[in-house]
Amino acid sequence: MFYNFIFPALNFISGLNILRYITFRTMCALLTSLLISFFLYPYFIRRFKFPQPIRNDGPQSHLETKQGTPTMGGAIIVASSIISSILWGDITNKYMILLLLLTFSYAFLGFTDDFLKIKHKNSRGISGKKKFIYQLVIAFIFSYLVERLRTPNIAGHLTFPFFKNFALVNTPFLLIFTTFVIVGSSNAVNLTDGLDGLATFPSMMTTTCLGIITYLVGHALFANYLHIIHIPYSGEICIFCSALIGSCLGFLWYNAPPAQIFMGDTGSLAIGGALGGISVIVKHEFVLAIIGGLFVMEAMSVMIQVVYFRLTGKRMFLMAPIHHHFEKKGWNESTVVIRFWIISLVFALIGLATLKIR
Repeated sequence: MFYNFIFPALNFISGLNILRYITFRTMCALLTSLLISFFLYPYFIRRFKFPQPIRNDGPQSHLETKQGTPTMGGAIIVASSIISSILWGDITNKYMILLLLLTFSYAFLGFTDDFLKIKHKNSRGISGKKKFIYQLVIAFIFSYLVERLRTPNIAGHLTFPFFKNFALVNTPFLLIFTTFVIVGSSNAVNLTDGLDGLATFPSMMTTTCLGIITYLVGHALFANYLHIIHIPYSGEICIFCSALIGSCLGFLWYNAPPAQIFMGDTGSLAIGGALGGISVIVKHEFVLAIIGGLFVMEAMSVMIQVVYFRLTGKRMFLMAPIHHHFEKKGWNESTVVIRFWIISLVFALIGLATLKIR
């Protein structure tokens, strides 16, 4: 917004030219969202007492230590990210507008789910079927509108990591694929959000990598050098990425063990949906699966558990998602969180390496 208001004066006041640079506005967006979230959380924690319903079939320690901890902290993550993006981003950029709407839509779904859990004092919330349909519809609309914005030379393309200048062209199932990428990403982050700080750091790592990729994809010279697809005007999404990182940093300050607040579905569904949406915009959906490998691992553990139980009547893991499996094996919660953070860092580095290994 600052950029749009001041843009007419950029040619006359040399000091304002710094606003032309995405890198400068990226840092400003990060600091702004960090400060907004950092100072809002103490008030939110004191004022809004929305205790997180704890699953009775979960680890016993959770019933003892997490009972009564407020939830819906993701509302501030989303709000500070959107506000900061609007302040420092180009609000006429259509990719930015669509991404903000996607994030808000998934946050609204998560908020409704959290509200129902608190109201009925159980962990059920919205039925899985209704939630899945809502996610599919929003993701499909987003994917369709994003493809409508493409230039003819990249519309319908599905790109792959590790291969130079290789893509499937005019892929008929592209919209179906990108829709499930967004829905899958949203649910994977949601499943990962089960321990204090567990989903937050990997979300920041994934967002950081996607922010770097977004900047490179939006820059014609860098994209040409790295042999990755160039998508005009997509670089502005860096602003949103940095805003999301800053808001997650502010949240992590209060979510660090022992957590003073949980993000709830309000935050996890929105963050996951946003990550999926960014990957779709920059056509790095497969790279997202590598960078966010921890989220994939968590989601796969649930699917494996369900399938294995239906086939054999036994459980593959002591409990799913897999972070609870290690808790059941006797790992301390902080041990699980830190080791999973390390795993997420390794996946992120491997994902970034795909930019050069082609």
